[in-house]
Amino acid sequence: MKVLIGQFINEANANIPVKDEITTFDIAFGDELIEKMQVGDIFEQAGIEIIPSVYAVSGASGVIKRHTFDYIEACFLNAVREHLHEIDGIYLMLHGASEVDGLGSGDHHILKAIRELVGPYIPITVACDPHGNLCQDYVEATTAIRSYRQSPHTDSRDTWRKMAQMVCDLVKDRRNIHSVYRKLPMILGGEQSVSADEPVRSINQYLDELEQDPRILSCSWHVGYIRHDTDVAGCGIVVVPATEADQAYAEEVADKLADYVWNKRHEFHYTGTTAKPEDALAMALSFEGKPFVITDSGDNTTSGATGWNTFILRQALAAKSDKRILFASICDPKTCDLLDGLDLGTKTEIELGVGHDAMSEKVKLEVTVLSKGEVVRPIGIGTEGIAKTFGKCVVVHVEGTAIDIIVANHRQSYAHAIQFESAGVNWMDYDVTVVKQGYIFPYLKENAAGYVMSLTDGATPQDTASIPFKRIMRPMFPVDQI
Repeated sequence: MKVLIGQFINEANANIPVKDEITTFDIAFGDELIEKMQVGDIFEQAGIEIIPSVYAVSGASGVIKRHTFDYIEACFLNAVREHLHEIDGIYLMLHGASEVDGLGSGDHHILKAIRELVGPYIPITVACDPHGNLCQDYVEATTAIRSYRQSPHTDSRDTWRKMAQMVCDLVKDRRNIHSVYRKLPMILGGEQSVSADEPVRSINQYLDELEQDPRILSCSWHVGYIRHDTDVAGCGIVVVPATEADQAYAEEVADKLADYVWNKRHEFHYTGTTAKPEDALAMALSFEGKPFVITDSGDNTTSGATGWNTFILRQALAAKSDKRILFASICDPKTCDLLDGLDLGTKTEIELGVGHDAMSEKVKLEVTVLSKGEVVRPIGIGTEGIAKTFGKCVVVHVEGTAIDIIVANHRQSYAHAIQFESAGVNWMDYDVTVVKQGYIFPYLKENAAGYVMSLTDGATPQDTASIPFKRIMRPMFPVDQI
């Protein structure tokens, strides 16, 4: 038996001024693909041979240029065509939040094209991010689709492996089933749906209870993605029946689950403390104890923002506090390259900020070069020892202040210990650390004495009701009060 596997991940933020080229993606084939997808042993233990297609991962970034997507999709489809006569099943990791110039959802386009090639009966399982968009045709093209439960996604690897095991089971015990979908007239941001908090905690508990029924193979709740305007935006739920005889029952469960989530719509809220930018900074500077963390939610690189914004830096400079503040990080490739060419201990004047708009305004600073390092990120939450290098960074001290800044040439959210270590700083030595994220990530939350989400402006605004959507289904809560 043989199963074709592949991965396509992109969160397309249409509010940033860059679009994804092929160089934005980490591309892999063959054995390298199998290693990166972290499910090879599942198929080996099941005695099933893997047919690798393509691994294409850009993470959270911009809208994809059409020629770039066409190449990636062709890699999937060429692999399917070449092995069509021997494919017993297909396993895919499709994030769900991509957007392609002039085309729409890349995830939806890939799955539709694959299903057209293999026909309606080949088992296809899909693991996805809850912050991806769904629609009826997309879901029903899968035999089973399931999203991560946790946000932040501490169960991502477990979900990949669960859906890989599921396709192994389905190719050995063929069943004429398909996923059941219900769209909810509700649009949420990730910062309003953190799984450690209510109502998501109760929703996840309910999903677990429903899966105890032997007639149900899988249940999941999908938050959706709000950083580009699309008709497939909005929350949804998916229920997968165990057998063909359970399909009607799965429809009933889907209705019940949809009602359960919908009836909690007024309970969704920002997790932890949130404040307007001026109040957030005042809270941090008056806090007794350390370390305190401010999350710059309008420049959240985990949701596709650029990491360019200097707004909170300008706030901090104006405050003239004697508290030690670390910015981790501000992305400015040209300034980073300039600083990287200087010796440690060098004093110099810089203009920090790319100057694209009012949020990324340039700031003149006299700085001293403290250290140099790499911009890294663990490959999956919970895999601190396995990190990928994305670029370089230079840590500088701003003369006449108590401010240090990690100046980077690549946008990353500092959310893990290994990232600070690779930059050469200990963030817990500082009174305040400012990071580019929305909801605070587990490592920071566990080690911070206090934290606040600053409701800054930028590419990732948090108030969904104020975002000028045009193409979404209406009415939609909370854009409309229904």
